[in-house]
Amino acid sequence: MFLSVFDIFKVGIGPSSSHTVGPMLAARRFLEEDVRPSAGSVARLSVTLHGSLAFTGKGHGTDRAIGLGLCGERPESVDPDRIEAVLAELGEAKCLAVAGLPNVAHDPSVDLVFDYGPPLPGHANGMTFCALAADGAPVAERVFYSIGGGFVATAQELEHAGGDGVSAAAAATASPSVPYPFTSAAEMLAMGAESGLSIAEMKRANEMARAPDVDLDDAVDGIWSAMRFCIDRGLTNAGTLPGGLEVKRRAGEIHQKLLAEHGANSLQPHRVMDWLSVYAMAVNEENAAGGRVVTAPTNGAAGVIPAVIRYYLEHCVGADENGVRTFLLVSAAIGGIIKHNASISGAEVGCQGEVGSASAMAAAGLAAALGATNTQVENAAEIALEHHLGMTCDPIGGLVQVPCIERNALGAVKAVSAASLALRGDGTHFVPLDDCIETMRQTGLDMSEKYKETATGGLAVNVVAC
Repeated sequence: MFLSVFDIFKVGIGPSSSHTVGPMLAARRFLEEDVRPSAGSVARLSVTLHGSLAFTGKGHGTDRAIGLGLCGERPESVDPDRIEAVLAELGEAKCLAVAGLPNVAHDPSVDLVFDYGPPLPGHANGMTFCALAADGAPVAERVFYSIGGGFVATAQELEHAGGDGVSAAAAATASPSVPYPFTSAAEMLAMGAESGLSIAEMKRANEMARAPDVDLDDAVDGIWSAMRFCIDRGLTNAGTLPGGLEVKRRAGEIHQKLLAEHGANSLQPHRVMDWLSVYAMAVNEENAAGGRVVTAPTNGAAGVIPAVIRYYLEHCVGADENGVRTFLLVSAAIGGIIKHNASISGAEVGCQGEVGSASAMAAAGLAAALGATNTQVENAAEIALEHHLGMTCDPIGGLVQVPCIERNALGAVKAVSAASLALRGDGTHFVPLDDCIETMRQTGLDMSEKYKETATGGLAVNVVAC
């Protein structure tokens, strides 16, 4: 199993990696792989959303993502300021404006169907794409699953991989052999002990084996640059978030208050947590507004890791850019283990898989950046994940706003606390990270569907969305 740091951290748009980024990729992939080869016989495209994509698709922008993907847009390059124009043109023309695909009709109001019945068998986030001839006969049909973090797999890929979403997502590409192919935390620690290398050093060696011609430091710096830009944009934007809940952006106002307090003689010691929280909230307000974010490991949890990195740089002694690179490499290593052995999808295991995973990744990254041993890093990740077990995904109105924005702030706070506790110890602890990950997986299986990103339980039904 190998998941690159660039698989875990991907640039896209909000508000959801599984509901926005994944469907956009699936739509574009269907267009390129199934429709374009049969362009002369395709007259219309239809799409049906199943499971969580149907129940919370409107609030998460899945319908918009499908439209953008069918118009040829990519998550990493679409201009957020052009989205409304692209979708308006599609709604008016009711026809795809993609080079090489003349006269392929798609009316979003008719050809995009929300199926509120049982989910498809492969995953909670299912999509059925169908290309139709002029007489209505199917020309091509394919089922895609958005399996969390912007990863997409076809039904065939998922079945071929035995239901392993990580393997399925990588099925179409050759996975390079890497020198340290750990698939669990236990293997990671054993390989580190045998080689004498840190987790960051092993992850770096794996990345170099994957892409020897890539300037790894420059590419990793690019991830942090995109995260930092998102924080800065969120700290300066104001107003009300879209979607109808009338949720007010708060990060900018809180940031200004914190700046005004600078240099004051009497400050509460817990004020540092306000800085940590405001960084996370800035990112998730941008995500909720459909801005450009980095999956970390998902959009819904995109604020935790950037917030803790910003905290590290601005509040920790000895912080530098090399520490940021170590942070991101180690975070990606932990994220890959979690995704391989459990899930990072809120629709599959609840928010424990999103914010919980992000908090574990951030705790591990911060501990490593501050000089932790491999066992202390693993301990930090375990502490953070353990104390998110059972967390449900219950977005009010199906929007990635309440409780998601504040939940990222608290996930960042837990990450810092977990890293600090681990650094105070010698790395020995009672619960192994692998056991905690397995517990998260089992908890997700036992969790009622209404608590897994369907907006049919929890806060989503106990707070009136108006």
